Amino acid sequence: MWLTTLLVTTLTFTLTPAATTPGPSITATICATHCDGRDPALASGDRRPGTTSVWSRNITLHLSDGDDMGWGSIENGDPGDEVWLDRSFDGGRTWAADSRIGDTKIPAGSRGWRTLMFNGDDPATHRFGALRACGKAGDRPEIACTSWYRTTVAAANRTEAAATALMQFYDTGTGLWQTTGWWNSANALTAILDYSTRTGSQNYRYAIGNTFDRNRGNNFTNEYIDDTGWWALAWIRAYDLTKDRRYLDTAVIAANYMYSYRDGTCGGGLWWSTARTYKNAVTNELYVKVAASLHNRLPGDTLQLARAREVWDWFRNSGMINGANLVNDGLNSSCANNGDAVWSYNQGIVLGALLELNRATGDAALLTRARQLADASTTAPSLHSGGILRDPCESGDCGADGPSFKGAYARNLGELDRALAGRPYRAYLTRQANATIANNRTSLDQHGLRWAGPVDKIDAARQHSALEVLTAAL
Repeated sequence: MWLTTLLVTTLTFTLTPAATTPGPSITATICATHCDGRDPALASGDRRPGTTSVWSRNITLHLSDGDDMGWGSIENGDPGDEVWLDRSFDGGRTWAADSRIGDTKIPAGSRGWRTLMFNGDDPATHRFGALRACGKAGDRPEIACTSWYRTTVAAANRTEAAATALMQFYDTGTGLWQTTGWWNSANALTAILDYSTRTGSQNYRYAIGNTFDRNRGNNFTNEYIDDTGWWALAWIRAYDLTKDRRYLDTAVIAANYMYSYRDGTCGGGLWWSTARTYKNAVTNELYVKVAASLHNRLPGDTLQLARAREVWDWFRNSGMINGANLVNDGLNSSCANNGDAVWSYNQGIVLGALLELNRATGDAALLTRARQLADASTTAPSLHSGGILRDPCESGDCGADGPSFKGAYARNLGELDRALAGRPYRAYLTRQANATIANNRTSLDQHGLRWAGPVDKIDAARQHSALEVLTAAL
């Protein structure tokens, strides 16, 4: 018998049957460094992140990080007991419907057994995967599975692990992120771009061109002007990283589209949507950042800068910045501050906008104003619980939009922080990053809504927000 003692962890659960819906068959043999079906005796390492049990049988997942492969084992069993692997390429949401990978049974005369080794990732198709070990006792129907885990390949540190977990939601067919919406996908792409820029990682750059090519039909414009702004900023960031001029040209088209919804109602500013029913903070903050960013990248530009200054002058006098230096959501029908929620993203975008405008003009007063607003938002009791950032909606689940808010805040605060001597907000950002790592993370480095924890549910909006704060803290 090959097996003696196995490490037992506390992360275990039993499923009867499996708890989520299997997906289409994805059981074709994968060959990376090695091909599926390798003998575990040849493994370069043996890390055992998860163990569970059923009918006193211990079922363990083994990972060989150096090979990017894993295998499952069962001990304290009887001949005929089964052990196998499940493999998922979307963060454990689905896996092969018609195959227990490496399915094997304890042979006669033994109390334990193991599967062969299988790849965790499929680099040829840009799929980043996860494995779990499952098993059952003889003919009994109960099945037990460990939690999902992956190797340290593309997950060597907490920020890389969060980026890989975000890419497990990426759909190469649509160029968007599953489980979230259109504008949230722009933020997910920006989070990957920020991560790639800050770390030099090449792992996910394939997504830039793929997302652009599959979604460029309307130049990333739609009926919501703020949606257009999020995509414009993503393509400006893509241009910064790749120097591919088509991304910058698309951002110019988007900026001009946004500005076409500026008029004299309430004295100026851009409408939130083509319906022209609401003037709000997010749309105008985004526009200032987009236009100033374009000026800083377009030699000889005067138009974009003039427009950026115009909209900033209107916004700062609009009343949306309240007496506590916090930004409310928008204006009411009388063109006054409507007193609506102080969302985290509205506190953040303005910081990035002022930073870009400062770079464009050299006006130090803009950075002074950014510091005032950042000092207010990083200390506001209404935006924190126990020192950890939270949005007003977090007593619920924040719907489809809210999970993206804190990521946008962290991104823009991080941009300001890196531009200032001594990085005055780095300790704040690090506290937020440490909180979500310690309290709000699954075995696959997926993060939920509340950075103070616990994990509520998993989606790409929640994940990109966590990645942004981890990146901002670097």
